[in-house]
This record gives sequence, C-alpha cells and structure tokens, in this order.
Amino acid sequence: MMSLFIASLVVSAVGALASLCACKREGVAKALGCVIGAVAAAMTLVVGVASIVGTRAIVSADALMFTFSLRLDPLSGVLLTIVSALALAAWIYGLSYFDEYAGKGIGAMCFFMNAFVASMELVVTVDNVFWFLFFFEMMSLTSYFLVVTEQTDASIKGGFVYLVMAHVGFFLIMVSFLVMAAYTGSFEFSAFRATQFPPAVAGLAFTLAFLGFGTKAGMVPLHSWLPMAHPAAPSNVSALMSGGMIKIGVFGILFVGFDLLGSSGVALWWGVMVLLFGAVSSVLGGTYALGEHDMKRLLAYHSVENIGIILLGVGVALVGAATDNAVLTVLGLLAALFHIINHAMFKGLLFLGAGSVLYSVHTRNMELMGGLSRVMPVTAACFLIGSLAISAIPPLNGFVSEWFTYQGLITGAMGAGAGAGLKIVLAFCVVSLAVTGALAVTCFVKAYGVSFLGNPRSDAARDAREVPAPMKLSMVLLAAVCCALGIGSPWIVPGLTGAAAQIGSAALVQTATGVEVVNPATGSAMSAPLVAILLLGCVFLVWAICRAKSTGGVTNAPDPWACGYNPTPDMAPLATSVASSIRMFWGPLYDIRDALCGRNDFFRDLFSRISSWANKAQNWGDVALVEPTGNVVTRLANLSGKLEGGDFRVYILYIVVTLVVFLAIAVAVV
Repeated sequence: MMSLFIASLVVSAVGALASLCACKREGVAKALGCVIGAVAAAMTLVVGVASIVGTRAIVSADALMFTFSLRLDPLSGVLLTIVSALALAAWIYGLSYFDEYAGKGIGAMCFFMNAFVASMELVVTVDNVFWFLFFFEMMSLTSYFLVVTEQTDASIKGGFVYLVMAHVGFFLIMVSFLVMAAYTGSFEFSAFRATQFPPAVAGLAFTLAFLGFGTKAGMVPLHSWLPMAHPAAPSNVSALMSGGMIKIGVFGILFVGFDLLGSSGVALWWGVMVLLFGAVSSVLGGTYALGEHDMKRLLAYHSVENIGIILLGVGVALVGAATDNAVLTVLGLLAALFHIINHAMFKGLLFLGAGSVLYSVHTRNMELMGGLSRVMPVTAACFLIGSLAISAIPPLNGFVSEWFTYQGLITGAMGAGAGAGLKIVLAFCVVSLAVTGALAVTCFVKAYGVSFLGNPRSDAARDAREVPAPMKLSMVLLAAVCCALGIGSPWIVPGLTGAAAQIGSAALVQTATGVEVVNPATGSAMSAPLVAILLLGCVFLVWAICRAKSTGGVTNAPDPWACGYNPTPDMAPLATSVASSIRMFWGPLYDIRDALCGRNDFFRDLFSRISSWANKAQNWGDVALVEPTGNVVTRLANLSGKLEGGDFRVYILYIVVTLVVFLAIAVAVV
C-alpha cells in the first residue's frame, strides 16, 4: 500500500507538470491534467480504504535537515479516502466544466489542482513537524491560486481573506508543535507520541492546535473566510475544499488530541470546549445559510454547520477518553469519522450540482432560477439526493452519522460518571443538534424548491439545458455513494468502528448487528435498509392509489387557482419569502422582547447590546484578523515601493549589504 501511495503521488506530479507544459494548448492541458489526476486519485482511493480497515505502514528517508517519514493508519486512511474520492469525481467533472474557463489558464488550473490534491494527501501522512508544516503551507498556497482563478474583485478579496486566515491557523499550529518539540527536544511526531507531557503543556498544545486547525476547518468564529473563498473557486475545486480540505482541520484536532498527546491523557475540559464550539458552529452555520440567496454561499455556510456537527462527535470522544469510558470514546469517534466521510460525499455532490446550475444558468442567485428540474432532470435528481442527505433524512448517509452523534451525546448525558455541569453541556448540545436539523431541512426546502421547482423566473432559467455527460457522471457517482453509505451502513459501520477504537486506544465494541446499527451502551438500534424498504413501499402505495383513482385518459389539467387569480411567476415562493417565514416561527420570542423593551430601559439596552454583539460576531475574523493584516501589508507595500527607485546602483548596494550581513552571521556562528 505504501508503494502504491508513493506511486500515486508521482502520478499527480506528472499530471501537474504535463498540464503546465501544455498550457498553450488548453484542450490538451485539460485532458492531461484531468485524466492523469483521475488515475492518481483512483490509486490513492485503494490505499485509503485499505488503511481504514487496518493496513499500517511507515517509510522514512533523510531529506535536508529533517527525516521525511510517511505513515499510513486508520485516521490518515479516512482522509485519503475522502480526498481521493472527491478528487476522482472532480477530475471527471472537469473534463467538461473546465471549458467555462477557456482563456483563463486551464493548464495552470490543472497544475495547481493536482498539486493541491497531492499536498492534502501528504499533510495527513507525513510524520514530522517540518514536513507537516511545509505541505500544510503548500496546500494553502495552491488552493489560494485556485480561489482567485476568476480574477474578479470578489475572488481576489475572498482569496486574500482566505490566505490571511490560513496563515493565522498555520501560526497557531506551528506554535503548538514548537511547544511539544521544546519539551521533547525533537521534531519527530514519534517522539511526541512517546512522551508524557505535563497537564499544563498538553493543555496549551491542544488549545493552540484546536484553534489553529479550527481556523482551517471553518468553525465559528474563525469562519469568515469560508463563505468568501468557496463560492469564488471553480465548483469542482469548491467541492474539494469543502468536502476535503476543511476536514484536514478536524483531522488535526483528532491527530493532536488522540495521537500526539495520547500518552499524556485527555483532560475533560478539552471535550467540553470542543462540544461548545461545535454546538455554536452548527446552529449559527445553519442560521447564516438560511438568509443566503447565493447558492454557493449557502452551501459554504452549511460547511460551517456540518463542521459543528463533526466537532460534537469529537467532543463526545474526548469526554469519553477523559472519563475512561471506552464505549463513549468509540461512539464519538465513530460519529465524527462517519460524518466526515458523509459530509464530504453529499457536500461534494451539492457543490457539483451548484456548478452544473451555474454552467447552464450563469448565475448563483436562486431568485433568478426556477423550473430547472424539467430541463435539467439529472442535475435536479442528484441535487435532491444531496439535499436529503445533508438534511439527515433517512435512509441516506447524513441521517446515520447524525443518529450516532445523538446516541453519543445522549449516552454521555446518561452516564453515571457525568457531573451536573457536563450533563447540562451535553443536553445543550442535543438541543443544538435538533435545532440544526430543523434549520437544514428549512434551508434545503428553500434551496431545492426555489431553484428547481415552479416556473422559470428568468430567461436564463428558461433557456437552461442539461450539462454534458462527464459532469452528470460525477454527480451520479457521488449520489450513488450517498445512498450506499446510508443503506449499507450496517456493513460499513463495523470497519469504521475498528478504526475509531484504534484511534481512541479503546476496546472494540459492537455497533452493528445484522441489518441494524446499534448503540452498545443503551441497546438503541436503527435499520437503514428496513427504513429504505418501507419508504419505497409507501411511495409505491401512493402511486398505486393515484393510478387506481385516475380515469386512465390524458387530460389537460386547468391552471392552478390562487385566491381568485391565475398564478403569475412573481407569486412563486422565493428564497426571500422562505427565509422571512422564520420571523413567524420566532414570533413569540419577538413579542416577549418587544414587551420587555417597552417597559424597561435595562432590557432595551441589553437586547441592543446582544444584537450589536451578534452582528460583530459574524465578521469577527475580518475585523480582528484580516483587516489589521491588510493594513500591515499595505504599509509594507508602500515602504517597499520607496526602496525600489529604479537605480541599479542602489540594487547593487542592497546585494553587497546582504552578503556582508550573511558573512557576519556565518563568522559569528563558527
């Protein structure tokens, strides 16, 4: 498996260089980059699946001043599987989709995309601090160049914000690793694993790593880059970033918490911190998404929401490890790992579906769509499957992983060792997950209904056509995977349970039996195959009843009647009208607020402060991190402009001064 993995990296490098060399012939560059990239992804997919089910391998070689080591294990296997599966679909999709970027450097896009995929795969497999940070930076830079492909004001701004936040995360991760390296005297991850750090050192290292990797994952309040960068990138790159790259943030949290610091023991407050961040991210991500009318920004905010759901599973696992509860540890890790895989598949599918709509309608504004299911039936069907999966509708994959998340939270709250404070936190997380599910259903009723149902609301929607075969094939493949992961969960879960037990260093527990997935702590069980059969039976029954009642002839049904008026296009539900219904849902709370504010200045001031805080929290990353960084970059640019006067004699002086400085440093060291 290690030899196959290294071979796949070589193939990715060949694909990158081949597409760059053929950049002047964009058709050839596209074919070379996509086909060779797809071959490399298929090779890595085999390695990833084998690593999940138990294949382990380590290879090392001396490189520069640091040992270059690659390590395959179940945790890296999960990330390799999702990255390679998404890359395979993205490359197939690109065979047609990249035609939209003719004249914008398709060869360079294929180069950066191959390098981006390879860097993600290397980040999760290298076993040394230096090389981890090297490939982490490579991943950020290559994805940045893909984000700014369009070279519009929005894409350039989104790319800049992304680059700043990526380096904020990079800095925090680097400091975390340096804290551990200073204590062990080594930059090898193997030395970290073998060391028992003091609680203060371990806590500091974990907190820094959690915030750094959380920035890459896009958790609230470090998420501001995500709804700006993901929509700006090409849609198949958006699928890779949302489905694959942000999961490396979750990988890093698990990697540091359970692998590098495993010998030091997990503190309970680690799990509580992760749970609270997860709960807030899940609810706010869904809330922000509900107010969006841009299809890709809506999907980007749902990445924030689902990262929150994954963090709930991670938090449960950390609580289980801190309380020596093996069942809770495995349940939490199983929920997190399964949702990592499931989110990658349905979010990749949804971004490819959004890209297909953009390809045909040339707008991301859902207000200008409508009726697309009649002219784009394959895209509509695949987007519907993705919408049902992300909304956790049974028997699709999102439902199963969220079921395990609920089971983990409830099991932790019912545990005998859980104190009152922990039970309150876990109960709060259960409520947050329930609210998140309601928000997701509402949001995707809006997204699918407004975009694909009803009548066309613009000439572009009326003239839309189905996308080419490679784009349809990519979506169908991911839609099939979403169905298979859900209906086939009783046979998939045992393999992930074994991986979870190895990652958490916990005893193996039974989480599936026959055609059911089960919670070994409470005995709760659920059968996705049975649910699928029952749902299909209900659909068939409804169809049979309708057919029996029909006259059997072809009739011209009259136009629908709307309060005495024939319907017009502006009567159709829009994204705005669906989102505004939330005010009715929260109406009683608004009435309480108005009553309190009308009678008491204290409450009026309190609600005003809360509202002001909420508005600032949404853009906290921009205000606190991005804008100051942008100001510093502007000042440095102005300063460097003064240094560059155009006089070659001054440039020679700079060179001489630099050489003298380096010579002085060398003499001092010797």
